[in-house]
Amino acid sequence: RSGKAYADWLTARGEEFRGGIKVAALDPFHGYKTAIADQLEDAVAVLDAFHVVKLGTAAVDECRRRVQQETTGHRGRKSDPLYGIQKLLRAGAEKLTDKQWTRLEKAIAARPEEHLQVWIAWSCAQQLRAAYRHHDPAAGRKIAEKILTSFPTCPVPEIARLGRTLKRWSQAFLAYFDTDRSNNGGTEAINGLIELHRRVARGFRNYDNYRLRMLLIGGGLDTLIPT
Repeated sequence: RSGKAYADWLTARGEEFRGGIKVAALDPFHGYKTAIADQLEDAVAVLDAFHVVKLGTAAVDECRRRVQQETTGHRGRKSDPLYGIQKLLRAGAEKLTDKQWTRLEKAIAARPEEHLQVWIAWSCAQQLRAAYRHHDPAAGRKIAEKILTSFPTCPVPEIARLGRTLKRWSQAFLAYFDTDRSNNGGTEAINGLIELHRRVARGFRNYDNYRLRMLLIGGGLDTLIPT
């Protein structure tokens, strides 16, 4: 994970390969951004939706832990209302059942003044999800533009920090809605399969065996497809 490694890899691919790249999706890491600027001058950099939503979820988790420490002096106790909804706070609002909504609202209402920060953080994370999930890219972009304006001034410090990060990456953040929803979801999915099977196998000593195993779990072996 370094900008140099990415830049060297792009250099090794050759000028023809680099010239054919029109859009480059990346996570918010300046090393990658620098490599794209240097090696892919004509490509549009797009902040990957998966990583942005992950940042939003992380902000909610950080807010929850901070509030738990401030109100109870610890975290992770069953008697703490926020402990009982930590998994719900990582879920999308559209996936919650009526029973889960009741649990969420009850936990926030247990200490409304203190837990309000968690509710605000969760609501902001849902705005991020809504921007990406909207069926109309133009409407999704409007939500994203509102996020860039409102998040940096949010009274919840974790969301304000996220807002400042997105503002620094505003061009790449908004590019998602102008590039037919470009993302690296396929790459992340394959990487997830690779990591899973590498753990199941407890590692590989032989590179050829590792490569063949990853090709198998990635869709099978086909000599017609260059690998």
